Amino acid sequence: MAKIKIKTNSGAKKRFKKLSAKTIKRSRAFHRHLFARKSNKRKMRLRTATYVDAANLRSINKLLPYIS
Repeated sequence: MAKIKIKTNSGAKKRFKKLSAKTIKRSRAFHRHLFARKSNKRKMRLRTATYVDAANLRSINKLLPYIS
């Protein structure tokens, strides 16, 4: 019998990129609007990407079964 294919979550594939088996890159939250109240230092830090925490890694990997 053929193995059942799992759908990739379309929202997750737009937001995350797998770098290795234990590393997934993500962008930071709070960097879409309302910039007048945020400091330049904070906005500069929000521009940089970061990695998914180990606590959330398993659930993100389930959403992205075939993304490499």
